[in-house]
Amino acid sequence: MSSGRAACATTRALAVVAPSAFLEILTHPAGTRTVVTVSGEIDIDTEQTLQQALRLALARSPAGVDLDLTGVGFCDCSGLNVLLRVRRIALADGKTLGVRSLSPWVERLFALTDTSSLFTHTRVPVNGVVNGWHGHHERSAAAHDLMEENGVSDEAEELRTEVVQLKRAMLTRPVIDLARGILMASFGLSPDDAWSVLVDVSQHTNTKLHQLAEDLVDSVNGPPLPDHLHQRITTAIAEIPRPA
Repeated sequence: MSSGRAACATTRALAVVAPSAFLEILTHPAGTRTVVTVSGEIDIDTEQTLQQALRLALARSPAGVDLDLTGVGFCDCSGLNVLLRVRRIALADGKTLGVRSLSPWVERLFALTDTSSLFTHTRVPVNGVVNGWHGHHERSAAAHDLMEENGVSDEAEELRTEVVQLKRAMLTRPVIDLARGILMASFGLSPDDAWSVLVDVSQHTNTKLHQLAEDLVDSVNGPPLPDHLHQRITTAIAEIPRPA
């Protein structure tokens, strides 16, 4: 086996997570740290896969985890909240979660939510790397000091998470509401029924909800919807229960 294939085999062996059609996660050791490369879309459908992979990589790394997010084409508040949760776990263990490279989408999300500074290596774990033989109380005290040093408290993290959710909702809600309005106007649906149709089509066609909404809105003055989406919309509308 060539060295390239061996490295690939090692990388995939470490990424023992549930498969996802929308997300690929590869890991490999780098000294006392572990590099995790994420490609695809990070949202409510894939957040558990990402969290499982990051916690596994963190547990196997003495000093922490570095993320390569160059291949991430979409990330919403669900993905960012995973990063914030895993970061807190890392700090509690005297480790760090850093981002070494990121895609334009993630860069924009970090900028909008003012969270990029939380994933830099301007701070290091207490005593350089985590010492596994330290007692629980000593690690907890060190983690507390580290979080205080960074100016981060549990309340601040929770508030930041709420801000992330609100800002992300502001970004994605308009196009989804527009898509619902198109369905309501075109087929005489109620707001709830229009939402149900969007969810049904998204699930049955493996199309992300935000992407489906964008395609539907674009189809008004642009290219028509792909046949498989148009057919599923027709089917979903036909399956809506009608009053007797």
